[in-house]
Amino acid sequence: MTTSPLANPSATRGLLEDYGLATKHRLGQNFLIDNHVIEKIMDLAALDGTERVVEVGPGIGTLTLALLQDAARVVSIEADATLEPVLETHALDHDNFRYIMGDALKVAPADIAAAADGEPTVLVANLPYNVAATIILQFFQTMPALRTAVVMVQKEVADRIAAHPGTKAFGGYTAKLGLYAQVTGRFEVPPRCFMPAPHVDSAVVRLDRVEGSTASEEERERVARVIDAAFAQRRKTIRNSMSSSGFDKAALDAAFEACGIAPTARAETLGVEDFVRLTAALCKGQGEA
Repeated sequence: MTTSPLANPSATRGLLEDYGLATKHRLGQNFLIDNHVIEKIMDLAALDGTERVVEVGPGIGTLTLALLQDAARVVSIEADATLEPVLETHALDHDNFRYIMGDALKVAPADIAAAADGEPTVLVANLPYNVAATIILQFFQTMPALRTAVVMVQKEVADRIAAHPGTKAFGGYTAKLGLYAQVTGRFEVPPRCFMPAPHVDSAVVRLDRVEGSTASEEERERVARVIDAAFAQRRKTIRNSMSSSGFDKAALDAAFEACGIAPTARAETLGVEDFVRLTAALCKGQGEA
């Protein structure tokens, strides 16, 4: 079992004191202090020593130190400048570790690849909860070599990621993420596993890139626009929501008929493949807005 020397209250408190640090609630910092959770994350990631791992929000490096034991290379992206001395110490102690200071949503994928000696293949992170969903989707969109993500997020976000069509949690984000990846594992993490304890429950999910898709990024972007239009007014029928977003009603009706989709359906009842087929039919009929 891969563990971390920092995944306990005394070690975390001691390191924070050594560096004169305090938790930054504005950055959503809640430090993981349970080695059992680290073990479960590493089991779910199932690293074999060849992976180039990208991590977002390493904090003081609790999960990082576990990843460094099992990965070929780890590149961590941290937004809090006060944590750089801690990460620098880890970098001096571990030849396979690099870090980048900055906003993970703004760091260029090429810069991450340069630090990792190649495009990252796995994302493993205790993500900042306020931007977790955005990071997951953006990384799958912009890093084609990324095949797996094992991420800790707020439980409600995990519910959205793993939602099935026809359920309340299924929305536009779920459908767009489904163009790239599917959930293959999950477990819950209670607040007591963090210091300070957050006021929300957490969950770790594993996503694996959808295999066999020949769709280009441009084609996925077209599907994403259809999804956004379909969910723009999710209380309306899909026909009314999409027409309100600028799609021609006649073109929509033709596409619905071609796909066997009822125009009176709600967007949340359609699966990812339904949106792919609908987009293809709209493009064929030149009816896209």
